[in-house]
Parts: sequence; structure tokens; C-alpha cells
Amino acid sequence: MASSIDLNCDMGESYGAWHMGNDAAVLQYVTSANIACGFHGGDPGTMRQTVAAALAQNVSLGAHPSLPDLVGFGRRVMQVSPAEAYDMVVYQIGALAGVAAAQGARLHHVKAHGALYNMAVKDAPLAQAICRAVRDVDASLVLYGLAGSELVRAAQDLGMPVASEVFADRTYQDDGSLSPRSRPGAMIEDLETAVAQVIRMASEGKVRSVSGKDVPVQADTLCIHGDQPNAVIFATGIRAALEKAGIAVRAMPGGPIS
Repeated sequence: MASSIDLNCDMGESYGAWHMGNDAAVLQYVTSANIACGFHGGDPGTMRQTVAAALAQNVSLGAHPSLPDLVGFGRRVMQVSPAEAYDMVVYQIGALAGVAAAQGARLHHVKAHGALYNMAVKDAPLAQAICRAVRDVDASLVLYGLAGSELVRAAQDLGMPVASEVFADRTYQDDGSLSPRSRPGAMIEDLETAVAQVIRMASEGKVRSVSGKDVPVQADTLCIHGDQPNAVIFATGIRAALEKAGIAVRAMPGGPIS
């Protein structure tokens, strides 16, 4: 049984006149914030405000780099080479690191977003490029990647700090990958169902796939999506359930918080 788990959420995804999520409310319950860097969401002002809000709650700062797909919210697959992915990730980490530095803070982790994340789950060269980019910017940064994925393996091969990630509001396939959002039932919208999945992943290291298979997972950090309508309800309910089960909710050790 895990004695503790990090609770992370994707944030800072609003831009211009478009508002996404309820970051201020969710920040009260999570321990790590994955902040959009402008490619799928976010803009300079939103990045600055989200960093400030996270620091005020003592929440770890993370870069959330994406494919350059603002219209598609970074969820559309794009054909990019490992070299292109490397450059994209370096650029986006650098942008958020600068925003953090302007407020006297440093980044703690990096978690890829959307299609970039899902592509790198199975694409070893792409995963290696993302991990090299993170390491080359700051070797102390923790790489967040799907449990059992090529992202985790690539980070381990490079000797990087790494956190295996599980999801509260997504269903799983037999191979441990997330169900594609295009399929019915990909998102878990019922809190009780999400809580049951989370507690089992944290306490038993297993998740039930959509076909009924038990899939082994390592639950270092747990994601709740900030763009889902019930993000605040999920964050409060899941945190309470974890603490009731005797599982502490705290940030991953590794890179600095500030």
C-alpha cells in the first residue's frame, strides 16, 4: 500500500477571452500544478497568474508542454520528429521557468499534455526526446509520465527523477494505456467510481481495465483534469477519500518547489 501520493492537476489553460477550469478552487486541494505554456492553452498573463496562485498555496510548479495546437487544445495527433519534439519541450519549459523565476521560484516537474503525452506513451524515440529536453533544461526536474509507459522507461534510462502517473477520471485499456477520448466511457464522471479506482490503484497497485482485466500500475502521482466540469468536486472528494484511507497527499520529492 502506498503511504503517500501526489495529487496533480492541469492548470493555467485559459487564454485571451477564453476561460478554462476553476484553478483557484482546485489549488486548495492538489499538491502539484501542471501549467500550460502557451501551445495548447495559456498566455503570458495566465501563466504569471497561475504561478502566483500556486505559490500562494505552496503547490509545486510544473510545465505542461504540448504540441502547437491551440485550436485543438493539444489533443490532435501531429506528425513531429523527435528533434522537433525536443525543441518544442525545451522552448515551453523555458517560458514557464522564466515566469517562475520572475516570482522568485523554480519549476519542480514537467508533464506533457494531450496528444504529445499519449503519443510518447508508446513511441520510444519520442519519449526519449521529451525526457532529454527536460534533463537538458534542468536535471533536477521530475518527469511525470503514465505508469508503465515509454516515458517512464526513458526517464529511468537517463537516470532522471520520475513519477509514475495514474488517472482518477480516465478509464484504462488492457495494456495500461488510457482509453481514447473518442470512445464512449473514456472519462469517469461519477465521483464514487473515481474514488474506488483511485483507492485501489494506491492501495493495491492495480486498475481494472474496461474489459475487466486487472492491470498493474505504480501510483506515485494522481491526475485530475482541471478542464472537466466536476474538477473541484473530484479534487475535494478524492483527497478526502485518500486521507481517510490513511494515504497522505503530498508533493513528489525531487525538484525544488521554490
